[in-house]
Amino acid sequence: MEYRFLGKTGTKVSSFALGGSGFGTRTSEAESRLIIDKALDYGINLVDTSNIYGQGESERVIGQAIKHRRGNVLLASKFGAESPEKINQSGGSRRWIRTAVEQSLLRLQTDYIDIYQLHLPLEWMGYEEILLTLNDLVREGKIHHIGTSNHLGGQLVQAQTISDRYHIQRFVSEQTPYSLINRRMEFELAGIAKQYNLSLFVYSPLSGGLLTGKYKPGQPAQSGTRASELKGYMDNLDPELAENEHKFKIIAQLQQLANEAGISLADMATAFTQSHPAVTSTIWGPRTLKQLGAYISGAETRLSTDVLDAIDVIVPPGKRVDDKEQTWTPEWMKPEQRRRHM
Repeated sequence: MEYRFLGKTGTKVSSFALGGSGFGTRTSEAESRLIIDKALDYGINLVDTSNIYGQGESERVIGQAIKHRRGNVLLASKFGAESPEKINQSGGSRRWIRTAVEQSLLRLQTDYIDIYQLHLPLEWMGYEEILLTLNDLVREGKIHHIGTSNHLGGQLVQAQTISDRYHIQRFVSEQTPYSLINRRMEFELAGIAKQYNLSLFVYSPLSGGLLTGKYKPGQPAQSGTRASELKGYMDNLDPELAENEHKFKIIAQLQQLANEAGISLADMATAFTQSHPAVTSTIWGPRTLKQLGAYISGAETRLSTDVLDAIDVIVPPGKRVDDKEQTWTPEWMKPEQRRRHM
C-alpha cells in the first residue's frame, strides 16, 4: 500500500480508502465488520462515512468495528446534506455543526474525527460561519482536519480566500467523483487542488457499477445488480434505455481496450484513477466481502502510457460522458434562475 500526504498537514493517508455508505443497511453489520477488518489488514488507513448514511447507521457500525484499532485508523465523516425538513437540524449553521459533530462522535465511539467534511455546497449561506465553527472544533480537538465534498472549483477558491482572510483552518481535501467516463475533475479541480495543496479523494471509480463489464447495451441488468435494484430511480445505470446507448457504446470500447491490455475493465477503471497525480486516494465502496477481494486483487494494476493515450481517445480529458452523472444541481441551473422574467 502506498501512503500519501493529506495536503500539507503531515498526515499520511492510504492511496485507497474504504467508503462506508452501505454499512449496516445495504450490507449487514456482520459482513460490514468483516469488510472493514479485511480492508484495514490490507493496509487501508482511511475510512470514510457520513452522518446521513443509513441515518447514522454507517457511523455506528464503523465505530463498533474499529474501536480496538482506532489509533491506526483515520476516520472521515461528513455533515451538511441532511434533510432540510427539520428546522435547524441540517445545513451549516454554528448550532447544527456543533450538534452534528457531537452526534457523530457518539456513534463512532471516538473523541475526535480526523477529517470532517462539508458534504455538499450550501448555496444559501456563506462559508464564514462554517469555517469559523470548524476552526473552533479543531482548536477543541474534536476534529483534526476539515474538507469538502462535491464542490465546484470556484466554491473551493472562495472558501480558501475566507480562511486566509480570517487566518483560520483551511479545507485540506475535496471528495469528488472520478472515473473513465466522468473526467470532469481534470478540467478544473485538479488545477485548483495543486494551487491550494488540496488532497483529492475520488469516489465512484466504477461509475456505480457501469465499469464492471457486467452490463450489456439493450439488455436488462442481471438480478441483484445495482442497476436492477435502482431501475426507474437511477436511469443513468439502465442499459435498456435508448438514451444510454451512446454511453454503453463508449463503455464497450473501453472494455475492448481492457481486453487488449489483458486486464479486467474494473481493474483498468480503478487503476486509471490512480494514474492522475492530483489524486491522493481512491475510495472503494464494496457491498460484499467478495467485491472488496476483487478491488484488492486489482490494486497493483498500473496502466502504460499507451493504454492511457488510448483512453484519452475514447473519452477526452476533462469530459463527462453523461451529464446526468452529477451529485447535485446548483440553484442557478433551475429554469427560474436562468431565464429573464418578461
